[in-house]
Amino acid sequence: MDKLKIYLDNCCYNRPFDDLSQAKVRNEATAKVFIQSLIKFDSVTLYSSFMLFKEINDNPNESNKEHILRFVTEYSSFFVSDKRENDIIPISEDIMKKGIKKKDATHLACSIFSKCDFFITTDRRLTKYKTDKIEVLNPIDFVKKWGGMT
Repeated sequence: MDKLKIYLDNCCYNRPFDDLSQAKVRNEATAKVFIQSLIKFDSVTLYSSFMLFKEINDNPNESNKEHILRFVTEYSSFFVSDKRENDIIPISEDIMKKGIKKKDATHLACSIFSKCDFFITTDRRLTKYKTDKIEVLNPIDFVKKWGGMT
């Protein structure tokens, strides 16, 4: 079986830095850290994009930004550059027709364009987006699904 191709959006990368006093947030952060270990140990393949780097760079917390950038830079196997915008725009426009905001639609479009298997997000609105092109899951559900695949 080929390794799963995954794309994590910006809110997923930031989850471990959120207020962990709520069980749901804490569990998502734990699942996200587990996903990072899958990436580090080459059990899954990480994809990233120009939109992800733009959002990471917009992070006002320098320490968090540096931590996330270091991980994404070191472990991304594939990167969708802004030079592919002509391929990405029609996909993102189609996604936006379903009520998804432009940045989120661009993330999704990059993951679909890359033929990722999973788009992982902590954004509840995004987990409701359904398509036959990619499966959108929160980190907890991805870990459960991944555990059932191994």
